[in-house]
Amino acid sequence: VKAEYKKLESSNFPEEMKEKLLLRATNGLSFFNTSDLDLASLGSTNIRANLNSYIQGFSKDGREIFEHFKFDEFIGLLDDANLLYKVVQKFATTDLSPTAISNHDMGLVFEELIRRFAESSNETAGEHFTPRDIVRLTTGLIFSHDDEALNQEGIVRTIYDPTAGTGGFLSSGMEYLYEHNPNAVMRAFGQELNPESYAICKADMLIKSQDVSRIKLGNTLSNDQLPYDKFDYMLSNPPFGVDWKKIETEIQTEHTQKGFDGRFGAGLPRVSDGSLLFLLHLISKMRDTDGGTQGSRIGIILNGSPLFTGSAGSGESEIRRYILEADLLEAIIALPTDMFYNTGIATYVWVLSNKKDPERKGKVHLINAANLGSKMRKSLGSKRNYLTDDDAASITQNYGQFVEANTPNPTDPAQKTLCSKIFNSYAFGYRRVTIERPLRLSAQCSDERIASLRFAPKPFFAPMQAIYEQYGQSWTDQNYGDLSVNIDDVRALIKAEFAELKEKDIKTLLAPELWQAQRNLLLKAQTLQAKIGTAQHDDFNVFDELFKQTLKACNIALDTKEKKQLLDAISFKNPEAEPVVNKVLKQSANPLYGQCLYKAKVVEF
Repeated sequence: VKAEYKKLESSNFPEEMKEKLLLRATNGLSFFNTSDLDLASLGSTNIRANLNSYIQGFSKDGREIFEHFKFDEFIGLLDDANLLYKVVQKFATTDLSPTAISNHDMGLVFEELIRRFAESSNETAGEHFTPRDIVRLTTGLIFSHDDEALNQEGIVRTIYDPTAGTGGFLSSGMEYLYEHNPNAVMRAFGQELNPESYAICKADMLIKSQDVSRIKLGNTLSNDQLPYDKFDYMLSNPPFGVDWKKIETEIQTEHTQKGFDGRFGAGLPRVSDGSLLFLLHLISKMRDTDGGTQGSRIGIILNGSPLFTGSAGSGESEIRRYILEADLLEAIIALPTDMFYNTGIATYVWVLSNKKDPERKGKVHLINAANLGSKMRKSLGSKRNYLTDDDAASITQNYGQFVEANTPNPTDPAQKTLCSKIFNSYAFGYRRVTIERPLRLSAQCSDERIASLRFAPKPFFAPMQAIYEQYGQSWTDQNYGDLSVNIDDVRALIKAEFAELKEKDIKTLLAPELWQAQRNLLLKAQTLQAKIGTAQHDDFNVFDELFKQTLKACNIALDTKEKKQLLDAISFKNPEAEPVVNKVLKQSANPLYGQCLYKAKVVEF
């Protein structure tokens, strides 16, 4: 590499071309270093400058990893504490060369370091690191049906994680394939939003001799950096309950303009939770099964929101409908609670495929493994339970056999049980139909109903009633509604019992105009009551005519607001009453459009 570098140093080739030529000189490695230094020769003097010079000698991908780790800041801290040379020497005297440790074994070491550091920061680990027991289970579920195909000589497959985090799912997929077929090739692709997690993932893939140009940094939903790629296997643990308000414009635009030619044609969930957007994104990455291609399989971890949020016709419901009607959903596995570092909520593994076995077509397998978890000796944040190898094997076996398991409820709470059911896909579909019935009202000018008009409607009714009972009994015609003498006491009463009232409403309540307006309405209603009587009328259509005639006969004028309050006070819903006619129509009856025949007339209720 150094010899090639010296040849190219004086050439006019673009940096990108030089990089490719130097990578070719590594004999298959995915990175290089052109520095004359190594860890053993950095020296104790100028250790910081020498180490930075050594790092700058790495290829572009290597330098990018150090940059996203903010490695220069850590070097400065160690140097200030006089620890940098000691740390460098520790690494320099440890043989980590490919001859001592294979790429596969080094990958396992790196994963173990990631796990330990992630678990030590319990609160934030769950954002970027999925527990290994969950990773192994999900990986086993999506690979289990392809064991025979994966054992073929020279097999090449692709794996993708749109929320790559530190690369746990990608590493697990490669490890699974390596265990079954060491000569197989798994090409890893991923995208991650968090720069530090991206750097960890990229470093892991670099150690495993993956092409790290396939690992991207950025928001998968708003800026898919692998827009034309399709994959064989996809695994993801998107963040639970994270809103997508910041990228709403981009998502809405793609949904509206591209429809099913884009990723989100099936619908959009509410802005408060973007989990289903990641699921739609994964579905758009499935390989077509036409032309003999092998199709794709998806394993995604979600909370309960994508399962249960949204009634029929909502965005969430339309997405679920699309998945079921396309017959993509194979199984949903309910996991024990307290399985993740930063949340104890119930979680589920969804398994999707567009290459279902014949017996699975049109079926969905529901597996309840919520009672399979084992208690950890020491909690790690919110993670108090874990799945043993036997637990994971029980789930994978039941899924693979595609059989129902009717385990009875245990008498001993500590007893582990697994239950599963198989349903037809159409069993999950339903529609919500709004049934409109005619409004049926009765009316009665009773003393109690008329008396309620002394007080204005909400939000004033209850406060006015309380104030009147305490201060209004002695009011005369001349001082009706005057609260000036007791204003401080009234304010104290309002503050104590009606704290929700705003200051604007309080001022209206304390003014005599509101009280006098209500008293005038009460007097008008009492005049009408004297003419109409207190009998109950069960045909509001007839009563409405009587009401209008009485107003005219008594020479009483009501504005729109007063009329509404009065009618609201004396009328009430009664299923035994006659339906209220909204309008008499001239056309023929058509009940489908609300044009009904009633008492020899076509009406609209």
